[in-house]
Amino acid sequence: MSNPKFKPYTRQSIRQARQWQWLPPDQQEAVQVVSHVMPFRTNEYVMEQLIDWSRVPDDPIYRLTFPHRDMLPIEEYRTLRDLVMVKQDDAAIAAYVHQIRMRMNPHPAGQMTHNVPRVNDAPLRGLQHKYNETVLFFPSSGQTCHAYCTFCFRWPQFVGMEDMKFDAKETGELVSYLKNHKEVTDVLITGGDPMIMNTRSLADFIEPLLAPELEHIQNIRIGTKSVAYWPQRFVTDRDADDLLRLFEKVVAAGKNMAIMGHYNHAVELRQDIAQKAVKRIVGTGATLRMQGPLIRHINEDPHSWAELWRTGVRLGAIPYYMFVERDTGPREYFQLPLARAHEIFQQAYQMVSGLARTVRGPSMSAFPGKVVIDGVANIGGEKVFALQFLQARNPDWVRKPFYAKYDPEATWLDHLKPAFGQERFFFETEGQPHHVAPVERKVIPIGSAREGCAPHSNAA
Repeated sequence: MSNPKFKPYTRQSIRQARQWQWLPPDQQEAVQVVSHVMPFRTNEYVMEQLIDWSRVPDDPIYRLTFPHRDMLPIEEYRTLRDLVMVKQDDAAIAAYVHQIRMRMNPHPAGQMTHNVPRVNDAPLRGLQHKYNETVLFFPSSGQTCHAYCTFCFRWPQFVGMEDMKFDAKETGELVSYLKNHKEVTDVLITGGDPMIMNTRSLADFIEPLLAPELEHIQNIRIGTKSVAYWPQRFVTDRDADDLLRLFEKVVAAGKNMAIMGHYNHAVELRQDIAQKAVKRIVGTGATLRMQGPLIRHINEDPHSWAELWRTGVRLGAIPYYMFVERDTGPREYFQLPLARAHEIFQQAYQMVSGLARTVRGPSMSAFPGKVVIDGVANIGGEKVFALQFLQARNPDWVRKPFYAKYDPEATWLDHLKPAFGQERFFFETEGQPHHVAPVERKVIPIGSAREGCAPHSNAA
């Protein structure tokens, strides 16, 4: 039996899929209209194996990969529908789509303004350096995915917004940068999805990191959704065995090869081939860590999270993060109140043994760092969220507890107010980069940061 061949579907080709005819006209229309704004790409494996078409449109993987009309406000949808379906005016469509995208906060948490390192006052286009220990690297040939998630916070990478895209043609600048930054221990190769590349191309980016002069690099990470959307990459693809040999080469060089696997629902790990992929990855000596955001309409059931973590542990993977959906893209469609996110995490956490309790969350990857909701408490008669930084721009903030007034409607760090009568959180005044002007309150808004001076490399 021949190995399955990867077959993607986009807005232009989705009509060729047999399942397209199963969708009622209003859902077909929504896909055609909303996919002008947000990236849309799925593949035959997702369509055949992960989506339960008897549950559409409420099937979680369908909502995870197919655009929906509720992802846009009513008036925006109506206007765009008229342009796309009636007037068919390409120039007017492009202008209106750009307007919608720019109000969607296309690069949250200072990705463009504060995370890009600079050398000789020039930005390094394919790198981000937010935390001292970790540099993110975006190889240009890895800036697409086997299928796009509708919530993806990196959506500008895929929609032609070239001035907001991260991509690097080769590793030369990365290696030079790392040689001068001995504090860096981790390189995260990300995208898009680096696993979209063939093994030879991936090796061209990874093998230079094994050089003796980069002995301070201890961990090479690869962020990927392929473990869920195309596990054949590790099992039956033509160069799957070569890929595993590459992982073994990294491990033999004395470094940790860490696959950061993005999973959003238990169904993604129920398939035999998905489980085999996990076993083959960990069999090389690499580690596989499981992470993903909590998303309304998709994975609000704590039983799904518990099943996902338990299955992963049984196969040798490590539950790592439950994230809060970021404040970008169609966030109104996906976001959940922080109080509800904490409830779901706590309920799922209670269902698993200590081996799965390596998972942390719910965690917000906000401008100042990764902020986890530790709990809800009553202190001195005031109901509060107990919070702390798991990672931060300023290392002194890490694991420093702080408290916010309990707000049942808040969905992001910016919505929270300090507890106990305080005017500001401690991180709003401590250790801000010297080039950033103080703001009235909350973390630095992206607009304000964009207007400031360019960041120096250590602040990125």
